[in-house]
Amino acid sequence: MTTEIERKFLVKSTDFKQEAFQKNYIKQGFLNSNKERVVRVRLKDDTGFLTIKGASNANGTTRFEWEKEIDKNEAESLFNLCEKGIIEKYRYLVNIDNHTFEVDEFLGDNNGLLIAEVELEDENEHFSKPEWLGEEVTGIAKYYNSNLSKLPYNKW
Repeated sequence: MTTEIERKFLVKSTDFKQEAFQKNYIKQGFLNSNKERVVRVRLKDDTGFLTIKGASNANGTTRFEWEKEIDKNEAESLFNLCEKGIIEKYRYLVNIDNHTFEVDEFLGDNNGLLIAEVELEDENEHFSKPEWLGEEVTGIAKYYNSNLSKLPYNKW
């Protein structure tokens, strides 16, 4: 069990792809997308995960997170129980100074949406912002994956 501290940004170009040291395919669905607790099943390439996230604090940067690795077949079976709306995306990992940015390039009904997240040790921690980083959207609920599964980017 951990507390997750992260900030989220729109991405204004695909320049991050040249800087990425890793790329993964991610498929995820939500067993529960209640804003007080989100229960997510995810396949990252061939590895499954079950994740529970608590409600965010007032500014949207911090929340409880628990995650457990599960078998790929278990994850595939759990997708059958998920709420409507499966998220598919490519995740790129980019090191900038002493931070790793996770940049999601969404597919399907969220195609065209690029979001970067950076995890921090402290809410007020300083970090370098690359040129491709755009407007901050930390705490804006429509950008949460659980909401993108219900109201995708192409329906905005």
